[in-house]
Amino acid sequence: MAREYKVLHALHPHFPEAPAVYLVCEDPAVIGAPFFLMERRSGQVIRDDIPPALAGRERNISEAFIDCLVRLHSIDVTEPTLAALGKPAGFLERQVKGWSDRWLRAKTHELPQMDQVIQWLQEGLPPSSAPTMVHNDYKLDNVMMRDTGDRVEAVLDWEMATLGDPLSDVGLTLCYWAWASRAAPTDGSRDVIPILTAQPGWYTRDEFLHRYATRTGRDLSHIEYHEILGIFKLAVILQQIFYRFHVGQTGDERFRHFDRRVQGLVQLCAELVGRQA
Repeated sequence: MAREYKVLHALHPHFPEAPAVYLVCEDPAVIGAPFFLMERRSGQVIRDDIPPALAGRERNISEAFIDCLVRLHSIDVTEPTLAALGKPAGFLERQVKGWSDRWLRAKTHELPQMDQVIQWLQEGLPPSSAPTMVHNDYKLDNVMMRDTGDRVEAVLDWEMATLGDPLSDVGLTLCYWAWASRAAPTDGSRDVIPILTAQPGWYTRDEFLHRYATRTGRDLSHIEYHEILGIFKLAVILQQIFYRFHVGQTGDERFRHFDRRVQGLVQLCAELVGRQA
């Protein structure tokens, strides 16, 4: 909680889509948990369906969503308050190691394909782009659109934000954006990633990457690595949730078959790794 407040406090003057914050309280005696106060924003959050106010504006939303990410990745992070938010040197190595360690701690059964994916991620680290602010969970339901559909009103959920390789953000976003292009099976084993953007009107994966590359001038020749890393992280997150169910830390029946979804994501990672050979 305190870290998200720190991120927003530093970022808002440079990126107005980050809501302003006013106060942080780390004393749980006040309301039962630490909390912070921030400004209220009004707009539309897109999850499973297009809100009526935004119907027919998929292309505008696509462009606004991408352009907001471009603005985030264009901020000068050498400014002292922003530079203090992370240590970009070795960012990708830490990502791979950290998420691999999380996998080992949450593993409930052997998945040889996951071992192969981890090895590939460790051995195939690409050169890093110049560091930027990285949201680390940039997706449609973490942004609030204006009712016009042509601008992002607010970006939410900054608790994982740091300084690092901007392509890490792009790769993770693609995991949610372009699912249909990955030929997901019909048995539901990979039914974890929304397919809203696979419907007519939205930018395709290639259009997404073209717009981002055109507006940033960044080399995207290693984007597949970052996309695989993003899918890998999603698999680990779901495995952590399934682990809690498996050991009895939660009885929520929604999590009973998350292991199937994990297996589907791991299989997808392995397939994409195979295409890089």
